[in-house]
Amino acid sequence: MNAPPTATAASTAQEVTAGRRVAASVDSAYTSLRDQIVQGKLMPNERLVEVDLTASLGVGRAAVRTFLARLEQEGLVVREPNRGARVRMVTEAEALEITQARAALEVLAAHEAAVHATDDDIAAMRETLAHMADRMHAGDLIAYSEGNASLHAKIIATSRHHTAARLIAGLKAQMVRFQYRTVLVPGRSIQSLAEHTAIIDAIATRDPAAAGAAMRLHLSHVADTLRETASARAQHESPEPGSDRSTETPSLSP
Repeated sequence: MNAPPTATAASTAQEVTAGRRVAASVDSAYTSLRDQIVQGKLMPNERLVEVDLTASLGVGRAAVRTFLARLEQEGLVVREPNRGARVRMVTEAEALEITQARAALEVLAAHEAAVHATDDDIAAMRETLAHMADRMHAGDLIAYSEGNASLHAKIIATSRHHTAARLIAGLKAQMVRFQYRTVLVPGRSIQSLAEHTAIIDAIATRDPAAAGAAMRLHLSHVADTLRETASARAQHESPEPGSDRSTETPSLSP
């Protein structure tokens, strides 16, 4: 018969279990803070006060400082000496660069999705595409945009390319305030739906080159639209000679 566990062994097991619970709690708190930034619940330039975060997240200040350091590395937070931390404001120029970098990775993801897609994967993409069409015809462009994000997520997951998925997630996390910018441009949703249909058709026919090319075309149009809206906004916000309007560029809404 096996000897019963000693008191020391039982105590060690309890400590390990407790440690795992603490680690899980800390990970959950970090994820909660990150999600609040990515989902726009904490706005660009909003201050992140350590004492407030310890209360809202239920962790110690050492953990909060670790969270902020990680988020700074991800490009979501800025920490300044003697001023604390704040949610990072992504500029128009940075948003365009992020879109261009994301395009290179999503072209790869579309290519690999055409290689790895199962019939179930394609059926799920078709279902999301049909939902997007329904929302577009109903004039619900916010829901259309959310479907757009879901479709891209399905393509990335289908690619089975974990490195590309991780890098894309990091890039997209910085784009929260630009989330609905392009789809709200008049006429853009119709073009967008056609582009997404071409991507899914290429994946469904297991044509990696065509899938990559269709994704490249789609995201080049997204970048063009971002560039155009940024230019139009800059012209609209530039003060006329002799006016008393502030030259400071306000925070952009999606």
